[in-house]
Amino acid sequence: MTSAIPPNTPSTPSTPSTQGPQVRAAALARNPKLWLVPTVLSVIVAVGLALLYMGGILNPNENLHRLPVALVDEDRGAPLPGQRENLGKQITDAIVASGPSKNAVDWRRLDRAEAQDALASGKVFGALVVPADFTASVAALTTDRATVRPTLTVLTNPGLGSLGSSLTAQINQRAAHQASLTIGKQLSATSNLATTRLLLTDPVAVTTEVGHPIGRHSGLGLTAFYYTLLLVLGGFIGGNLVNSGVDTALGYADSEIGPWHSRHPTVPISRTQTLILKMLMTAGISVLTTTLVMVATIAILGMDASHLPMLWIFSYCATVAVGLGVQAINAAFGGIGQLVSMFVFIALALPSSGATVPLEATPGFYRFLGVFEPMHQLSSGVRSILYFDARADAGLARGWIMIAVGVALALAFGLAMTHYYDRRGLRRLTPQPA
Repeated sequence: MTSAIPPNTPSTPSTPSTQGPQVRAAALARNPKLWLVPTVLSVIVAVGLALLYMGGILNPNENLHRLPVALVDEDRGAPLPGQRENLGKQITDAIVASGPSKNAVDWRRLDRAEAQDALASGKVFGALVVPADFTASVAALTTDRATVRPTLTVLTNPGLGSLGSSLTAQINQRAAHQASLTIGKQLSATSNLATTRLLLTDPVAVTTEVGHPIGRHSGLGLTAFYYTLLLVLGGFIGGNLVNSGVDTALGYADSEIGPWHSRHPTVPISRTQTLILKMLMTAGISVLTTTLVMVATIAILGMDASHLPMLWIFSYCATVAVGLGVQAINAAFGGIGQLVSMFVFIALALPSSGATVPLEATPGFYRFLGVFEPMHQLSSGVRSILYFDARADAGLARGWIMIAVGVALALAFGLAMTHYYDRRGLRRLTPQPA
């Protein structure tokens, strides 16, 4: 089929006749069929977004599931009289075996070097450290030489987000306090010195330190999330703008700006070739948008960032992956493609990103979404570049793999659907009236 108007014919404004009686809005508003589709879709979107967004954040403490935390026992002191193990071993064993936190926390027994490496690669949200002189300092409390309390150290990891770091600090502090009360009960009967009885009631002090520091202009560990959100929105919005812009320019959609309405001549082109054009334009425009996002966030606003070439390449590929996914979905689903892609890349992706609330502190449904939803994969890669020295094992390798998988799926799905439509003769080309 060919267009009734040659491709080089200039577009002319559409001027529908205004002669005769006009339909009034009040009359149309009484037609229930007119309300049906927008009402159903609006209700689905409103309820779906409310359940998705609020369901993942309401009670992170109750939803905790195997939050990774390092447990470091450096205690080298001899066991106290009548005991087979020193207090460091007793405390760490008791913490790991504790009932309430057994499934909530994944306690990882590491030495100090391993714990520091785990913090630096984002594998643990924090650490609880028992110092080398812990048993000796506790034993001193039963003598008249006791002047200070023994100390356990809590290490935080702000690069994994302020909420995750705060949750871990609270867990470690509760575990340390419980250990202190247990030790106090054991020791309170061993001394009658009035000067030490108060110390023996709760003998252990807890100090909190930053285990892996990040820059001052890192939003307390939230810049990775917001920067990733910019990349996803750039790909999502940019892809939809390219989609509507190409359809308008090729004559498959009307152009309406204010009161002015026009329709370009329809260009004879297959669905497959249209999709290829949109994908090429998405990839080209993303070069500019990615660069400007980095200029705005880093050069103008001063966001802390290192490995800038790596950050740009990863940002560009992430934006393109999202944009190609949007084009594929729009090509497959047509008019409702924007709604479908909104759920895929925004509605389902944000609450399962794990960048604000750790996935280990969300219900199981969100942990399932985090396996494949793009925000989680991309935010892990961005976080690795911004906070963890671009280490592959800090999430960057998985980010690259999932970008490659996303691009491959977008190309395969989009081209397969448009080729199927073309082969069935389901063309978008419709003749315009003379």
